[in-house]
Amino acid sequence: MPVELPNSALIVLSSLGSEGPMTPKTIISRIDLPSRTITFALHLLLEENIVRRVPNLLDMRQPYYHINMERIKELQLAFMVDRVTRLQPEIRHGSLQGSTFNK
Repeated sequence: MPVELPNSALIVLSSLGSEGPMTPKTIISRIDLPSRTITFALHLLLEENIVRRVPNLLDMRQPYYHINMERIKELQLAFMVDRVTRLQPEIRHGSLQGSTFNK
């Protein structure tokens, strides 16, 4: 089943991907979006199991958020399968006759 995320969640996910685990306070300081928007984005990412919340032993009020790479791989695989499924009718109907395939 496809996951649809708003742009704010994609921005937060991209930031976590490029800079590593961060607290909400750090994410807010790095991204030019309102704190409520970032909090909502983190909530959506948690619901979809795309990020994990890990306790911050130095400040329990500010957990760290990590990308759940296993979930990302699942979503990538589902995306690739969906693309192949959409391509198959074209192959069956001969729309790609000029293409060469390795056998």
